[in-house]
Amino acid sequence: MKLDRHTVRRWSACFIAGFLIIAGASLTQRSQSTLRPAADPLPQDSYVQVFFNQSAASVYTEPYRGTQRYGDNLEQVLLETIESATQSIDIAVQEFNLPHLAQALTAKARSGVEIRLILENQYSQPWSQTTPGSDTYARSKYENLLAFADQDGDGQLSAAEALAHDALLILQAARLPLLDDTADGSKGSGLMHHKFMVVDGRWVLTGSANWTVSGIHGDALVPESRGNANALLRIESPELARLYTDEFNLMWGDGPGGQPDSRFGSPKPLRPAQRIALPGSAVTVQFSPNRANTPFAQTVNGLIAATLAQTQHTADLALFVFSEQTIANAIATRHQAGAQVRA
Repeated sequence: MKLDRHTVRRWSACFIAGFLIIAGASLTQRSQSTLRPAADPLPQDSYVQVFFNQSAASVYTEPYRGTQRYGDNLEQVLLETIESATQSIDIAVQEFNLPHLAQALTAKARSGVEIRLILENQYSQPWSQTTPGSDTYARSKYENLLAFADQDGDGQLSAAEALAHDALLILQAARLPLLDDTADGSKGSGLMHHKFMVVDGRWVLTGSANWTVSGIHGDALVPESRGNANALLRIESPELARLYTDEFNLMWGDGPGGQPDSRFGSPKPLRPAQRIALPGSAVTVQFSPNRANTPFAQTVNGLIAATLAQTQHTADLALFVFSEQTIANAIATRHQAGAQVRA
C-alpha cells in the first residue's frame, strides 16, 4: 500500500501478506497512570490512522496484566471498530487468542451482525483443548496461556476459566462461522499470514499484529515484556474494503463444511496492484502470494522494489525478515545515489 508523501509527515514500512508502506502517527485512549507520554504524537490523516503498540507518544494500561506502559492499545482500536459495526465483520488473521475481542464479536453476532472468521490451521483449535507436548516453543506458549487464564492460581484450568479466557472456545461456543486454510482440501498452505478485518464494507484494519496477548501486550509469564513491536492501520475507504473483501471471499469459498473451493497460498490467481483514491491521497494495494511463474515485476516483491526505486531522499524500513535480493539491490542503488536508507 502506498500513500502519497504530501498526506503524511513520517514514513514507516511494514510488509504483511501483501505490500504496505504506511504513514505513522500514534493516538489512543490515555490511561490514568503515573506514566506520561514522552513524545508528542504526530497528526493523523483523516482517512488513514496508524497506531503502534510501542510508542513513546501514548500511554495505556493493559487489560489483562494491568500493566501501565507506553504504546497505543491496539486491542482497544480493534474493539472500538468492532463495536461500531452494524452490518458485517470479516476477519482473516493468522492467530487469535484475545478473549475481549472474542466476547465483542459474540455480542455483535447476537445483535444480528454477520461475522466470518478465517485462521491459519496451526492456530485454529482452542488452546485449552490442546496439550503442549515436548516441543519447547509449544510448551512455553501453553504455560503462558495457562498463567493468563488460571485466575484462582491452582495450576489447573477449569471449564469456567477456559470459557472466560480462551478466545477460540468463546467463538466456538457462540457458533460463529470459522474456517482455516485446510478448507481447500489440503493439509494447510502454511501461508495464511493475513492480519486484517473489514467492517461494514467501509473500514479496513490491517497491520503486522496478530490478535494475541503476547503479540500486542506481552507474555503472561514475563512481566517486563511489552509484546512484539507491531503497527495497526485503520483506513476508511469502501473501495479499499471491497478489495479486501474480494481477498477474503477467495479464501472463504462457500464457507465452513462446504466444497473444497477455498483458495490459499499459491493456488490463488494473480491479483494485480490496484490504486484507490482517498481524499487528498491515494493507496496502492496488492496481495501475496503469487504463482511461481509470475513475472517479478507483477509480484508483491516487484511492487516493493519498484516503489523503493523511486526513493529520492529517505527510506526507513522496519521488518521481521528480509531476504529478497532484488529489493536489496533497489535500496542499494538509491543509497549510492545519495538517499538515506535505514533498516
